[in-house]
Amino acid sequence: MKPNRVLLILLMIGLLILGILFLSFNNNPAPNVTFTTITGKKIKLNSLQGKPVIVTFWATDCASCIEEMPDLINLYNKFHSKGLEIIAITMYYDIPSHVVNMTKAKQLPYDVTLDLKAQYAAAFGQVELIPTTFLISPSGNIVMQKTGLFDISDMKQKIEQLG
Repeated sequence: MKPNRVLLILLMIGLLILGILFLSFNNNPAPNVTFTTITGKKIKLNSLQGKPVIVTFWATDCASCIEEMPDLINLYNKFHSKGLEIIAITMYYDIPSHVVNMTKAKQLPYDVTLDLKAQYAAAFGQVELIPTTFLISPSGNIVMQKTGLFDISDMKQKIEQLG
């Protein structure tokens, strides 16, 4: 074998080992929280392990949040039968009646919860800017965090990779 080829192979093996080490030590577990939805349903986030989960923070007065709702509905409709769960959390300052009205008007098929004391925002790392979206792997680790609009094709690809 030529020395350059051996060096290239060793470099590739080294990068592979570094990648594996990075992934194994880069566990960012989702917080152990229990949500109460606007319909009164209780959801323990850790009870959803085994499924991919999207947690998104939003508000009824946030134009970008409303803009991404069709994408969230699309993702839910496409992947819910394969296990995907979506939990939409409104910001502490949002008016509950506005949340209920918008949820009905937009016909949101996924769970919506109020964060009246900002406890969920704190649990997810002091979320202040919206929309902020988290993708949680079936093992319960946060594998993506996006502030601002997420890219729908990128999100679909990430969800498919988790399945």
